[in-house]
Amino acid sequence: MMIILAIAMICGAAYAENGLQIVSPEGAPALAVSGLKENVVTIPADTIVTAFTKEEADFIIAPVNAGATLFTKGKSSYRLAAVLTWGNLVFASQRDGFVPEDMNERPVTLFGENTVNAAIALYILQEKGIVPSEIRYLAGAKNTQELLLNDAEAIVMTAEPAVSGAQMKNEAVASWSLSDLYRDITGEEGFAQAGLFVCQKTLEEKPEEVARWIEMIRESSDRCETNVEAAAKDAVEMGILQNEKIAQKAIPNCHIRYVDAAEAKSRIEAVANLNLSFFGGALPADEFYYDAE
Repeated sequence: MMIILAIAMICGAAYAENGLQIVSPEGAPALAVSGLKENVVTIPADTIVTAFTKEEADFIIAPVNAGATLFTKGKSSYRLAAVLTWGNLVFASQRDGFVPEDMNERPVTLFGENTVNAAIALYILQEKGIVPSEIRYLAGAKNTQELLLNDAEAIVMTAEPAVSGAQMKNEAVASWSLSDLYRDITGEEGFAQAGLFVCQKTLEEKPEEVARWIEMIRESSDRCETNVEAAAKDAVEMGILQNEKIAQKAIPNCHIRYVDAAEAKSRIEAVANLNLSFFGGALPADEFYYDAE
């Protein structure tokens, strides 16, 4: 993995000559910046911490809690400029007429044990009064997607764009967005998930360029709502998704929406308060939030 990251960062240096460099995990987070694909380097999700500590990328897209934890522990100078995604998680099953209440007294398989993803799922189950007979865990959304397709009785938590791919393979797969369920409980339009982080060094050396690129990233993110076809085409060209049909189905369900960090602060803290250990043991300090104004 370290070799892959090193190659990606070296390749990214060439992009930086023609603008700023954006590093993102593969998958849904990168969809928000598909409009700037020439300057985006995608890396495996499990190498994102190294990207923060190397401090070579001008921007990093990453889980908000990951960036907050590293900042709180003094291992990163990256500050949060915006939240880009508001929940791409789903409960899914092949069960006929599947609804969330079907999870009562049945085994449910989640992914990401001891992560914010699992914390959100457990919070929703609790608030909805849903009590599974057993909660099991697999490593990632790909693993739960495989279980979903291989076991017609399985009930899992997986994520977009994986679930759209599963539904293309098997029309019996039904899904319920955790973002929508969270809104039913809290009144908020989804939960803070992936954020846009900006390097402090870049802020100090190129403040005007940073401001310009933030606006470009905002426009790219907005395009996921206003021009799904163009976003889907770029997502396929970047290798994020296999084909445009899946991309056009998945992108709206990823809940991509640019919200400035200052505006998102209270909603970030609401997620953090579910389990502060996922945020480095404390709410993020005020200086963690970058205010472009």
